[in-house]
Amino acid sequence: QVQLVESGGGLVQAGGSLRLSCTASGRTSSNYVPGWFRQAPGKEREFVASITWSDGSVLYASSVKDRFTIFRDSAKKLVYLQMNSLKPEDTAVYYCAARLMGTANFGSWGRGTQVTVSS
Repeated sequence: QVQLVESGGGLVQAGGSLRLSCTASGRTSSNYVPGWFRQAPGKEREFVASITWSDGSVLYASSVKDRFTIFRDSAKKLVYLQMNSLKPEDTAVYYCAARLMGTANFGSWGRGTQVTVSS
């Protein structure tokens, strides 16, 4: 089991930037795929981005591509989500999650961090 803890959320004006961090501990390995999801009030949780730990390949939701960047620090077991050109519709609770390569289910989740973008 992998334990995940997010940090870095907050309040920012539209057009601004934030960087979220996710610290992983426990049974991490090169075969895991951490990612970010978000859930806005009254909406379902949605996928934002993921990164394959072993080779760094990334995947983004179309709504954040070209604005958000996911990257990792292997030595520190940290996964980051750099969010630029933020929009009010990016307001949500952001969750760090992880799955194993070859599986579709993200089985490990953090508690989330609030991101609020004001117009």
